[in-house]
Amino acid sequence: MHPGDMHKNVSVQVDSDFALLLPSGVYEIKKMEPRSKIRKIIVFCLFLAIAGIIGFGYFCQDQVCALSKRAVILQSSDILAYNELPLHQANSISNNNNNNANSNNNGAMGGGITAMASKASAPQNIIANAGLSYEDVLNDDFQFDMDGHDVMVFLHIQKTGGTSFGRHLVRDLDLKRPCECQRQRKRCYCFRPHRNENWLFSRYSTGWKCGLHADWTELTSCVDVELDKNEGETAKRRYFYISLLREPISRYMSEYRHVRRGATWKGSRHWCLGRQASANELPACYKGKDWLDVDLDQFAGCESNLAANRQTRMLADLALVGCYNKSSMPAHERDRVMLASAKRNLAAMAYFGLTEYQKMSQYIFEETFNLRFAIPFEQHNTTISATAVSNLRADQKRRIEKLNGLDIELYVFAKNLLFQRFEHLKAKDTNFEQRYANLGNIYFKQGITEFNWDSNVDDALSTDH
Repeated sequence: MHPGDMHKNVSVQVDSDFALLLPSGVYEIKKMEPRSKIRKIIVFCLFLAIAGIIGFGYFCQDQVCALSKRAVILQSSDILAYNELPLHQANSISNNNNNNANSNNNGAMGGGITAMASKASAPQNIIANAGLSYEDVLNDDFQFDMDGHDVMVFLHIQKTGGTSFGRHLVRDLDLKRPCECQRQRKRCYCFRPHRNENWLFSRYSTGWKCGLHADWTELTSCVDVELDKNEGETAKRRYFYISLLREPISRYMSEYRHVRRGATWKGSRHWCLGRQASANELPACYKGKDWLDVDLDQFAGCESNLAANRQTRMLADLALVGCYNKSSMPAHERDRVMLASAKRNLAAMAYFGLTEYQKMSQYIFEETFNLRFAIPFEQHNTTISATAVSNLRADQKRRIEKLNGLDIELYVFAKNLLFQRFEHLKAKDTNFEQRYANLGNIYFKQGITEFNWDSNVDDALSTDH
């Protein structure tokens, strides 16, 4: 061995120890770090990394983080496959044989559609901010959090009793911080208990921020952006969509009478996939500023009159049918896709009520959100529109029923679903008889119901409602 080699360190491994040959020629034995300690360090680092990813996904903005974005993906092929079934089979899927709808309203339909859609192919439609479903609020520990970032979004369909319900929301709920209504404006400030942020997105709280009588397609793409602008910051909100439906023929006749008096709803945007409907897609039914004194046959004879099947159209995802471009698919296919989409969205809504069942609708709302109204909802069994329906000629009635065929089927679906939700909530309520008999009979904070809305609000006919 060369003499110079004695001045180098030599390392060998003996039974997991390091043996060092020092320049003096003497061995020094050093123990290695235990492998268990190294494993602990690795596990700890992995834990930090995973916790960081989860935390980042939860707390960062929805617009930035895909991990925290609550998106609902509906495939056109799913809806088409669903509609290829006979109507009674499609309804059995969505109703789940009327047995388990309260726990599977959305899931049963979604699963059935997806299972049938493997053979079809169509572009996906990404729906942002579609809101928490009824299934989400069925949890025993659910609470509508006004102190947090929960927001009710009221989808107000014309002539369904939405004006009265909207007023109930802003003036008759028993809240820690009641809405503050201004006498000179059709606007109330419905803020959270401890900060000036909106918990309600509706005509009377925020105004028509997403357009006059914005539909499901418009609201789901607009609400989050408008609240961010209104509040000056981006927040991670939970949305709860609510709406009212009405028996279709009575609703249609009510709209006819309203239009005949001068209403136009010209302010509606009909926004879909980033643009408004064109004049070619929605040609005007009349010349001039309104359709004053139109007769019923003229009203029903305009093919672009949106009164026909209005409830189905306003609850459906119109992107699935090419928005207002009716040449994008055959008429019968468009109708079936739109109806299936409306049923799906209605079943997934946190709450909906029916005009013909005011007391039941009030009870379902209160039990769903754990909020109480200070007055009972009024039920008007006889309306002017009902009288008008009874006075229709036989050919007029047949024509109107044909024009509103989708709405008629949607209403049957909605009625079955409403009764299922009612029975489910009733079964859970150990104090049901007393609760139901005394809806609205609670002590209310003085001053809230003293405001006479009807004498201070001018409901203009043309574009305001």
